[in-house]
Amino acid sequence: MLKDIVNNTKWSASKTALMRLLIEHGGQTIAELSKSLGVSIPYTTKTLNELIEIGLVQETGKRAHYSKRAPKEYDLIATSGYFLGIDTGKDDLTLGICDFCGNMVTQPERIDFVYEDTPDCFESLIAIINTFIEKEGFKKENIQNACMSIGGRVNPEVGCAYNYFTCIEKPLADMLSQSLNIPVCIDNDTRCMTYGEYLRGVCKGVKNVIFVNVSWGIGIGIIINGKLYFGKSGFSGEIGHMHIYNNGIICHCGKTGCVETETSGSALQRKMNQKIQNGGISVLSDKVLNQHKSLTLHDILEAIKKEEDVMSIETLQMMAVELGTTLAGVINIFNPEMLVIGGDLSVTGDYITQPICMGIKKFSLNMVNEDSKIETSTLKDCAGLIGACLMARSKMLQEQY
Repeated sequence: MLKDIVNNTKWSASKTALMRLLIEHGGQTIAELSKSLGVSIPYTTKTLNELIEIGLVQETGKRAHYSKRAPKEYDLIATSGYFLGIDTGKDDLTLGICDFCGNMVTQPERIDFVYEDTPDCFESLIAIINTFIEKEGFKKENIQNACMSIGGRVNPEVGCAYNYFTCIEKPLADMLSQSLNIPVCIDNDTRCMTYGEYLRGVCKGVKNVIFVNVSWGIGIGIIINGKLYFGKSGFSGEIGHMHIYNNGIICHCGKTGCVETETSGSALQRKMNQKIQNGGISVLSDKVLNQHKSLTLHDILEAIKKEEDVMSIETLQMMAVELGTTLAGVINIFNPEMLVIGGDLSVTGDYITQPICMGIKKFSLNMVNEDSKIETSTLKDCAGLIGACLMARSKMLQEQY
């Protein structure tokens, strides 16, 4: 098994660095690897041959488009290991499996899941995951590692989540590993999304990135010099709980006036329900006024995407300008190469991205914001799942993510 090979191999810093290059950039020649590592070609060749010998790397052919003697390319062996991703949403789970090269080998499966902080709910979670693995035809021993992405405060080093299954006595990662009989790590959902976008999405190869997760809440993922920034205990990026507003609205964290009380998916849902009750006209009015039901965030996003509902769009865009005002401060602090808008609300595309850009340009320093390209996530609602799979791979290889 791959994890046994890695655990029983004398694992040098040069092996880790070479593996990281292949993970981030795909197929490379010896000359390219040597240049990136800053070591001699003979030393690079020696390290590469050791990885080939233990079954992690292979020659994949010769570099195309060479008029003379083409150099050989080397890459990871896709079938040498598989990794399970578990992405937790507000009312669902998304599961998938990737190979050692980071390619998804199963279709993402979204499953309704109503979270409750009870042992019975935890057992239901385990049953769902086991059923998925069996249905996809994988044996447990072929899955080298798994990662669960979780919203809120998560300490990945000790495997503890502080607002998810607090009813269990052991750290959540340990209980998942024990119950599934697979090594499991956990991490914050925004950080997983950030890592997925960095390796597979719009900011692939960009070394300084801020990823903004605009979903039910608000969070940011931070990449500095090509590495994820965790903070001391893994709690970095909680921008949604900065106190900005004197609105008296209680955030789910228990405090008032947090950023996400005015600029998140939960805020969008609240504002739309209030506007309709106060006489605003929307394609969603019938559900609130005649069916006497509250709107869901999904209802509003569908009204924006499919029906171009004017009131929904206007409410989203006013909220996005407010968010851009906050992100202007983030731009000023971090001076990133790229700021990526992701999360549930990013499916609205330019409707959210353009007003965010307006807020950023209005309140950030011109010389600073000119350095930062604003992009929308290309992985969309798969970012968390893909990131969780890739996190599982990195954890097994004991990399610094």
